[in-house]
Amino acid sequence: MTLSTELDPEDRKIITLARSARARNGVAEGAAVRDETGRTYVAGTVELDSLKLSALRTAVAMAVASGAKSLEAAAVVTEAETASAEDRAAVRDLGGPGTPVLVARPSGELRASVTAG
Repeated sequence: MTLSTELDPEDRKIITLARSARARNGVAEGAAVRDETGRTYVAGTVELDSLKLSALRTAVAMAVASGAKSLEAAAVVTEAETASAEDRAAVRDLGGPGTPVLVARPSGELRASVTAG
């Protein structure tokens, strides 16, 4: 297991942003993605009667809506053990199968690093 403090500074940054979004909005998950230019997009879980999106899918949608062409990395802060297949698919659609998806605990500690696959 790798602590988030041992990560590349840019990867640590997206975990910190995801953690902040989760705490600030009081939602189940926070996520952040970094595009091919280094821009970041941050989101929390969306829970409306008519629309339910995970934080990671919301962050990917924000990147796409802002003109991102690819992703370098993604992070999600969650109680879950790993990123869901649907979340990894959204990252894969924009970033490709090798895009790293960092899964961190609410404390910011890295739980797993998987690829979008």
